[in-house]
Parts: sequence; C-alpha cells; structure tokens
Amino acid sequence: MEGKVSNNITTKSGTSEQETLVSYTNRGNTQRVPEYFALLSIRMTHVLNDIGVERRTVMKRRRTFLWLERCAQIIGCLHGSNMECFHFGSQSEGTTTPGLLSDIDILYGRNEVNIMTDWEYWKAEMMNLLMLKCDNSPPQQYLLQLIMSDRPVPETRLFDKMLVKNGPEQLLFSSEQFKNSVERIHENRGTIKKEGPSVSFLTEWDIVHAFYTREPLPEIQHWIGRCQGRRWPSPKLLEAARVTACFLVPAGHPDSVYRNEEWRLSPNLVERMLMFSFNTAQIKCYVTSLFSFIVNDAITSFHCKTIMFYTIERTLPSMWKEHNLMILVILCMQTLRKWLRDGVLPHFIIPDVNLFDGKITRRQQIRLLQYVDSMIKNNLQDIFLIDIDNFGQLLCAGSLYDIGHGREVGRSLNKGIYLLLEFNRVKQLLNRLTAYSGEHLLVKTEHNIIRSLLTLFGLCKNPSLKPVALEITEHLYAIRTSLRTSTSIRSGRLCFGDILACFQYSLRTDVASTRLKMASALYCGGHLRSAAVVLEDVERRYHINVKAVCAVRCQPSDSDLQMFAKTMLDHCDRSLSEPPFAFCVKFLRQEMSCAPFILWFEMIRNMTEEEVAQRNYTEKQWMDYAEVDARSFLHYLQYLTYGGLGERKRQLQALDELGLYVCETGHQNNQYNMYHHETAINLLGHCYEMERHYKGALHYYETSLRRCKINNAANWHLRRVLSLICG
Repeated sequence: MEGKVSNNITTKSGTSEQETLVSYTNRGNTQRVPEYFALLSIRMTHVLNDIGVERRTVMKRRRTFLWLERCAQIIGCLHGSNMECFHFGSQSEGTTTPGLLSDIDILYGRNEVNIMTDWEYWKAEMMNLLMLKCDNSPPQQYLLQLIMSDRPVPETRLFDKMLVKNGPEQLLFSSEQFKNSVERIHENRGTIKKEGPSVSFLTEWDIVHAFYTREPLPEIQHWIGRCQGRRWPSPKLLEAARVTACFLVPAGHPDSVYRNEEWRLSPNLVERMLMFSFNTAQIKCYVTSLFSFIVNDAITSFHCKTIMFYTIERTLPSMWKEHNLMILVILCMQTLRKWLRDGVLPHFIIPDVNLFDGKITRRQQIRLLQYVDSMIKNNLQDIFLIDIDNFGQLLCAGSLYDIGHGREVGRSLNKGIYLLLEFNRVKQLLNRLTAYSGEHLLVKTEHNIIRSLLTLFGLCKNPSLKPVALEITEHLYAIRTSLRTSTSIRSGRLCFGDILACFQYSLRTDVASTRLKMASALYCGGHLRSAAVVLEDVERRYHINVKAVCAVRCQPSDSDLQMFAKTMLDHCDRSLSEPPFAFCVKFLRQEMSCAPFILWFEMIRNMTEEEVAQRNYTEKQWMDYAEVDARSFLHYLQYLTYGGLGERKRQLQALDELGLYVCETGHQNNQYNMYHHETAINLLGHCYEMERHYKGALHYYETSLRRCKINNAANWHLRRVLSLICG
C-alpha cells in the first residue's frame, strides 16, 4: 500500500503511533529502514539550515514579503489605485534557497470589477461580470459574461476591445484581450514577458493581474467538506479558508475552444495558508523534494507543493520530525510515483483538475517514474549527487573540520540572506516612493504632502499596516521637512532650531541620507559649524561595511549573496539589529535651496529634447532631480564646509578622500557602493574647478561624459569651465 509505514505505524487514522520507524513499503513489499537514515536525516537537517532553510531565515522571508505586500497596498492607496498586491510562491513562503533561483510571484487583485457567482450579487455603478460554466468547460475554468452597470441584465453592446461576442446576446470578457491591455499599459517599461497568466516587464518576476471572487464557491466548499474530521488541515484553517477570497486569473485551458476567453480559478490565499501551516520538518522535506524532483523543466514547484499536501494529509503528525526526514522524502516520492502511474496528479483543492495536463507529457511522466522508482529503490542515494547549493557535497562532509567549517559558512550565509532580504525590502520601498513622487508629487506643494501624511496616519489605525505606514511616513516627512527648509532659506527666515527639530523625526531611515540632507541645509543656510558636526557624525556611522541602496539604478552586487554574507559581515556583527544601508541622497527641484549650487545642474541634465526622449521609463521618474551617492556627497560636503570654515587641511583631506573613492576602482567601498558614478565624478571635477585647477576639472568632466554621454550635467560643466579658461 502506498504511503504505509509498518511496525504499527500507518498513514490511516485509528492506529498506534511510535517514534522510531523500522520499515516502510516499497511497491507492496516491506523494506527495512536502514539504520543510517536517522543520522543522515539529522545531517540533512543541518545542511538545510546552513543553506537558508533555517527557521529564522524562513520567517524572515515571509515577514519581508508580507511587508512588501502592505507597502504596495499603502502606496497604491496614496496613488488612488484600487488594487491589492500579494506575493505568492516559494520566495514569499520561505521555501527556497539561493541555488533554486526562485522567481518572485506577484499578483495584483483588481477591485474595480464585481465578480458575480449569482445574480443576487449584482452591484450598481460597477462593472459586473457573471461567472459561467459551460457543459464542456474544463474544471477550474470559467467564462465571464458582462452585465450592465445600471440594471442586472446582460450587456449586448460591443464597446470595448476586451469584449468578445458569444452568440447574439452574450458578451464575454476575454482573458487574452485583458492581458493584451496590461501589456499595452506597461510596454514602455521594457521587454514584456508573457507566460501563462503573467504579463511581466521584469526578468525574474511573474506579475499577474487578476479579479477577486469573494462569494462562496462550490469547489472550495467541497474541499472543506472533504477535509473535515482529518488531522490536517486544522479546523481553524478550514474555517479561515471558508471566508477567504479566491482569484480569477487570465489563463485558459490549452485544450479548450474558449482558451482565449477563459479565466482560471486560483485559490492562492488558501494554498498560502496551507504552506504557512507547515512545521520545520515539513518545510525541510518540501525543499528536499524540490531538489530531488526538479530534474528537468517538467515538474514545477506547484507540483511538488501538491505532492506535499497529499503526503501530509495521509501521514501521521508524529512522523513529521526532523530525524525522520529521509523516510518522509521517500513517502513524498511514493505519492508522486502513484500519480505518475495513474497519469493524473489531482489538484489538492479543486476537484477533477489534472495538474499534468498541458505540463508533462505521458512520455515525460514515464521517464520521471523510472527516476523516482530508482530513487526509492536505492534509498535516496542520488541525493548525494544534488549540486544545488552544493547540497550533496555538504551532505557528504565526513570530518569534524568539514562539518564545523560548514556550520560557520552556514551561519554566515543565513546572515547574508537576512541582509539581502532587508536590502531588497528597502530598495523596493525607495523604488515605489520614487515612482509615487514622480507621478503624484510633481507639484510638490506642502498641501499635497500633508494630505498624503494624513492618509498614512489614518492607515495607522490598522494594526497590520501601522509599522509599514510609519516607515513610509518617515520618508515623506523628510521630503516635507526639506521642502519647508528650502522655502525658509529662499526667504531668509531659516531657523536653526527648526531644521534640527524637523529632521530629527526622519533620521532613522538609514545611516546617512537624511543626515546629509540636514547637513546640506545647514551649509546652505550658513550654519557651517553645525553642518561640520553633522558630517562628522555621518562619517563615524559610515563604516566600511555600509552598503549603498539606490532606488533607480542596479548593479551586479545588488544580488551578490556572497558579498552580503562575507564582505559586509566581516567586521559588522551589529548589522542584524541595525542594517548598514545608506540611501542615495535625492533633491527635488523644489528643494534646490537646500542643495549646493553644483547639484542644480543635475536637475537639468539634458542639453536637448532629444536627450530627454532617450530616457527610459525609470529615468523619466528621477532625472529631473539631483541624485548622488551618499559617500561621495559626504566628502563633497566636507570639502565645501571645511573650506567655508577656513580649515584648509581638513578641506584638502576631504578632496583626497573623494578622489580616492571616485577614481580608485579597487577601493572596497567603490566595488558595490557607486550607482551615480558620473555625478560623483562631476562633484570631484567641481572641487578642482574651485581649486582653480581648470585642466583637472576638464579632465574629470570629460571622464564623466565618457561614462555617460547623454543626460549628463557634465555637458554644462564643460561649457562653463571652457568659458572660464577662455575668458
């Protein structure tokens, strides 16, 4: 019997439980569990911990992606958008490792449409779509009929490209045309990748736009009824699933005549609840199954997830312990073997859906069955050959030195994953804020920012949104403070106390950027000694392991886990409590009075309209601002401030530091902290210009142009210096 473990332990209820497994069934024959299984299971547990399947790392992944969901929801609310964001898949579930290279799956739930399961759910003044099932509709697939918004009768007017006629009196909302409309909206953001329901402009992201269905669905109710009275899922989880929304994603069945019109029912939130209910042993078993099963592109993580669901459902809870990990993986393999023999892998929640259809051919199934049979017969010996994350090699570590060294590497890797997740979190936050500023704050009146802040204060009443709303508030408050300070400087009414009091609230955003904006405002307002004190504080905080974060530009080090695991943590054990990040310093045009004069040119980088036309989608959001790396701006401000104070020695030292940082390519910080290289070179050129070393200034401005020929303020600087030389 598949999935049965002998010695009074079985997958069916009503039998006794023991902690030690003695034998298991293999193709109807009882086989004794090798004595080394327990020891190997413990070693496998340690290896999985070391490559990122440690409980704390798993929870950090989940918290990070849940935070990003709420961040997207809040920014969307500030936009006036009527969508909610959800992260699904292995990344957000915490069930991945660096070597699996899992994509990021994001789903936008669209609220502007009312999905009706029955006529009683019709709503006035909304786009209403009625879910339909035809006699020959594949399971999980629905058609959406358009219903009028002023009365509950079918719409017959063909007034939109997304509508398709189905008979004389029925209009269907086409899933394919819907995806095409999403593609047109985002076509200026880069190369579009369409795969299944996803329409994405980012290489490693799958982005799906879907509609909610919030009413009771027969498929979900049937599943809840089937699961009641079982050990797993728990009654509490089933009760939550009963009221959880599902999604209709734009994907038709490949064999359906309506494949361009059909929408697929997806219980993503229910599946996420199931994954979040996994204990540590189940998480490790799932990841090991991913390593073992994904031998080609046929089996997907969703197949593995479904296999886990069935295995957990049919296995005693007492078996899910880490010292049983080897036998648990075999049980998963037996589950897969059964489905491969039958040629059917049933969806765990939605009945009559075969997950092999359109994904794995019968020939591939047979080949995979032979592989699984071999794995079970050989007691999983092939796991020693798994090269993902060096899993097999680490599992083979024989000496105490190898094991101890592996533990140390594992701790470093988990810290690196922790910091990389935090880096990506703040980078996405900055990116969303930049997009929000570019699209909604161009007028930048204080009234508009106050309105946004009031919205954020209202969202703080929601306990789950409060921490995210407060962090976003800090960033917007920093913009408001800088705008007010700029206005005060222009009017000559700058109050030193006001600057410190207002900036104080936003100093926690990162190591340097807000403090540097405060120092810049103090410098521009004539408070040079106070500016020098702030700059000294920034320099103390800006230790060698601080990583720059840019909202608008990327570089290879942004995803270099080894850099985060090794370089940043060499002398930075405190980093886990205080992430060592420095954001790029950004000045809007309305903040120019807080910025040194040379940065004003960064706000008009283009010489011609042709240059503006060559900007990509992201560049259009920030190139009318001044944006500079924090470290280079620190040394430039030191040069200005110490020069103003008459401290020539310190001024020249700041110039040397800026030159070393900008020009020495082997400099450790320079390797992964320079995003706006051309701007940093321009600042260095301006220092030489102020030193009346015009040839040196020309050299650096020309160097800047060689790095970035268009949309570069160096064009203006060259003209100015040439006029001085000729003048």
